[in-house]
Amino acid sequence: MSIFTTQEIMDIIPHRQPFLLVDTIEELEIGKRAVGKKCVTYNEPFFAGHFPQEPIMPGVLIIEALAQVGAVNILSTPEFKGKTAYLAAVNRAKFKGKVVPGDVLLLEVEMMKQKGSIGIGKGTATVKGKVVAVAEITFAIG
Repeated sequence: MSIFTTQEIMDIIPHRQPFLLVDTIEELEIGKRAVGKKCVTYNEPFFAGHFPQEPIMPGVLIIEALAQVGAVNILSTPEFKGKTAYLAAVNRAKFKGKVVPGDVLLLEVEMMKQKGSIGIGKGTATVKGKVVAVAEITFAIG
């Protein structure tokens, strides 16, 4: 059972289709950890050009999906409710597998540290238990 639906996610972060890359939030420890889910379908607009003969979700969009899950987490804290989380940096990003139509992308972000309006989270994206991407994501709240 999900904690937040797509509509509830849109109440927290400003992203909208086609750039909202999280369908549900499955787990949430406010300010500490969040797990989101993206059901990747062949109808995703990026598949038209990446790549028509072999559709693969772009790695930068996997990182963006992780950042959106992290943003839901940090913006769920009382002190940042109603604000916007901006992606400030991506470090140590690694891609370890493909994400293709039909995959269910599980997106986990664990906050490593936070000082004032800046936070750093460790993101891990998996498909069927296999890690497909990892990254350290820095957020700036504005």
